[in-house]
Amino acid sequence: MESFIVSARKYRPTTFEDVVGQEHVTKTLQNEIKGNKLAQAFLFCGPRGVGKTTCARILAKEINKDSIDDPEYDHSFSIFELDAASNNSVEDIRELSAQVRIPPQIGKYKVYIIDEVHMLSVQAFNAFLKTLEEPPAYAIFILATTEKHKILPTVLSRCQVFNFNRIATVDMVAHLRKIAEMENIKVEDNALHVIAQKSDGALRDALSMFDQLVSFTQDGILTYDITIEQLNVLDYIYFFKLTDAFINVDVTTSLLIYDKILKEGFDGQLFLNGLAGHFRDLMVAREPKSVGLLEVPDNIKKKYQQTAAELSDSWLVNAINVANKFDFSYKMSSNPRLHVELALIKMCHIKSLVDLSEKKKRSRLSSVFDKKSDELQTTTIAEEQQALVGIEPENTEPAVENRSSESDIQEVKERPDPVTPSGKATKRKQRKGLLSVNIDEIMNSGTSKPDEDVKEESTPAEEEISERVKEFTFNEVLEAYNKFGENLLEEGRKSLNAVFKMIVPVLEENSLKLNATKTQINQLNEVRVEFQRYMRDHLHNDGFNIEMVEIQEEKTNRKPYTDREKFEDMVKDNPSLENLRKKFGLEFD
Repeated sequence: MESFIVSARKYRPTTFEDVVGQEHVTKTLQNEIKGNKLAQAFLFCGPRGVGKTTCARILAKEINKDSIDDPEYDHSFSIFELDAASNNSVEDIRELSAQVRIPPQIGKYKVYIIDEVHMLSVQAFNAFLKTLEEPPAYAIFILATTEKHKILPTVLSRCQVFNFNRIATVDMVAHLRKIAEMENIKVEDNALHVIAQKSDGALRDALSMFDQLVSFTQDGILTYDITIEQLNVLDYIYFFKLTDAFINVDVTTSLLIYDKILKEGFDGQLFLNGLAGHFRDLMVAREPKSVGLLEVPDNIKKKYQQTAAELSDSWLVNAINVANKFDFSYKMSSNPRLHVELALIKMCHIKSLVDLSEKKKRSRLSSVFDKKSDELQTTTIAEEQQALVGIEPENTEPAVENRSSESDIQEVKERPDPVTPSGKATKRKQRKGLLSVNIDEIMNSGTSKPDEDVKEESTPAEEEISERVKEFTFNEVLEAYNKFGENLLEEGRKSLNAVFKMIVPVLEENSLKLNATKTQINQLNEVRVEFQRYMRDHLHNDGFNIEMVEIQEEKTNRKPYTDREKFEDMVKDNPSLENLRKKFGLEFD
């Protein structure tokens, strides 16, 4: 019975041409060997299982090929490997440095491969620096690590650094298919894609999973169903069915699908992660230019494109936000199942909320166009009446209209804000633009009818043209005043916060009157513009003003400091103390 060799070792590359997905590294190394421009030290860094140690061994063999005539010669006598994870002390590095002094007996170079070099201690790195900086001409060091940030900068500066990339899904699938053909194993492309995605760019992990799955199959056929079952991967079908339920606002179906997923042993947070990734893929599939970002088989790509055509960008953005929000708070939930089900319920209602939002926008735009058409019609009627009467305008140049509008605007600016009989300014509408629908606010906004909401809100054009005017009470003003003072305290401006606490504000019509001393006014002037803008935004009133009235500071006697001053202060209350001092002849030093 032949001994079994795992695929990661059996099909390990022996030449640079066999290395998968690292062409930028292998081509550079080949050119350096051909041009005889080898560096004294190399650093191979990148994620696990992408070929760092393999490339180091291939490089060590290639550089000695020209100096040895026998192509079948074992180059292991000129290659020394050191695992820094278990040999990370100063003594190990000193022993290595002692070996470096001995020239090679066969071949031109002695190559030292130090794997997991980031595991060396700081003292070992410092002991290695001198050897690395001025090695003999025949010594070449190849360092390999998965954590480049742990390498000392002094070591990095002495090495040629090669960054290994994660292996692309396409390259990995092609390599796995090639191995399957060599092993006479029939495998579905969908299964290979699942293996490649699960390995996260590490070919060694993919080959380990491949061996495991092949061992499970008895007839030598590796199917997609076996792969997702053994690797504990959620099938695409679940996510597509859930998306259809969301589109149809079918809460019951979505909950039943999630129940089936739980019964199959999948974790709720794993499900939320997969669902968020599914929405991301749908977003990518909406544009032909970005379809290439999908790392799935061609038949699944078509399914993504068909489903994405039924959804809007707004829906997908909101769905991703909901999935990420519930994924973040999953571990803090006392009832994980209910937590995920609540997320599914919200996703089912995204479509209706987005439609409601778009309906409101259309209603606003239509009201704007109606208002504009009424204004144009009124202007036209006025011009016709003017022509019938025979009155000609003073100037018929087109710029007149612009100048008159500018004068009107200037007149409006100089005119005080309209005030109600109660002495309070009227409201200005403020426009708030949103990138996506806030689902929580809409779902918790009560049972008001969409038509009533549209009537109460102003149109976008009205919000941009008309000024913000709002009736407010003194309590609202006082609340905004105190809130601004608290903001100053949070920003670390304690002295200004103290000034706000000392002053009692007085509301007079559309202005806030602050009676303060000259010193206090100088301090308030630092934030006057900021304060007035804050009050206007908080009260939705652009005509609200801040007035500062200077009051005279009360003159207070200076606090006695010296002994003489303290005694004189006591004499004011009790004059007999002065007679007592004179009687005993007491004097101050």
